[in-house]
Amino acid sequence: ASTAAQPTLYDYSDVLYKSILFYEAQRSGVLPPTNRIPYRGDSALDDKGLNGEDLTGGWYDAGDHIKSTYPMAFSVAMLAWGYLEFKDAYEEAGEIQNMLDCIRWGTDFLLKAHTAPNELYVQVWFGSYTAINGH
Repeated sequence: ASTAAQPTLYDYSDVLYKSILFYEAQRSGVLPPTNRIPYRGDSALDDKGLNGEDLTGGWYDAGDHIKSTYPMAFSVAMLAWGYLEFKDAYEEAGEIQNMLDCIRWGTDFLLKAHTAPNELYVQVWFGSYTAINGH
């Protein structure tokens, strides 16, 4: 019996490319010059918190116009973990910079949503918000 590796049925480089592209299609806010989704433009530029905090950016959740910090935090954590575990695969696919940009996009919004030591905006939609205030 041969011990040679069996060829795979999947092009995992294409899977990584399309997975990251999915997150790029969900971006909210001012899109970067590196935007690879030609039909997407800037969106939700008026997203603000109770005291006028800038809540632009992040990803839309479930294909709608809501941004939720809990699912977004989970997604960022899983993306980062996957990148750390399989960095060589992202490198081989030529997707390292796109993956790092993807992780940063979600992380930047999460930092914006944490507007005070005991305050976190957990949902933003159409310029509205839901906040958790620890006071």
